[in-house]
Amino acid sequence: MKLAIFASGNGSNFQALVTNLREKKLAVTFDWLFCDQPEAYVLQRAEELGVPASQFSPKDFANKVAYEQEILRQLRERKIDLVILAGYMRIVGPTLLTAFENKIVNIHPSLLPNFPGLHGIRDAYEAGVATTGVTVHLIDAGVDTGPIIRQEKVEIEPTDTLEILEQKIHAVEHRIYPEIVEEMIKNGGYLK
Repeated sequence: MKLAIFASGNGSNFQALVTNLREKKLAVTFDWLFCDQPEAYVLQRAEELGVPASQFSPKDFANKVAYEQEILRQLRERKIDLVILAGYMRIVGPTLLTAFENKIVNIHPSLLPNFPGLHGIRDAYEAGVATTGVTVHLIDAGVDTGPIIRQEKVEIEPTDTLEILEQKIHAVEHRIYPEIVEEMIKNGGYLK
């Protein structure tokens, strides 16, 4: 199975996925990292891990459709089976959703439907809730509204700082995301 990972930033989930799934020696290859940010650290991680990477921005195109058509062209050229979002900070549009229906998976740092959007960890922390967590879900046309695959709770202790909460969330993400992707690989890119 050929995988593409989309990311916009640091790339810790990207690295956790590649490292974990390579160790398991599954019938999978990481054929493309796509990044929309030219200075993102994930590009360096991809180079270090030997994963082919490309970077371009929606600003380089006339509109979102043209941007996604170029992404789709490259996905098809590489014969990608499954797209994994790992900190990709853009809403996926109909061009990609139609071509990869039920084949784009995302991880979000909250217990959806609570705290969707860009700042799930910070929003939960500032709201003063006792529990937040991590959600893995399929992508649909909404913002963090796709069918939920798995959720795991993370307790927010009264002594937790935002930084500590971020570390706790990332530890859960790095553990459960590879598990879900492994299950999808074993099932031909789908969930049971």
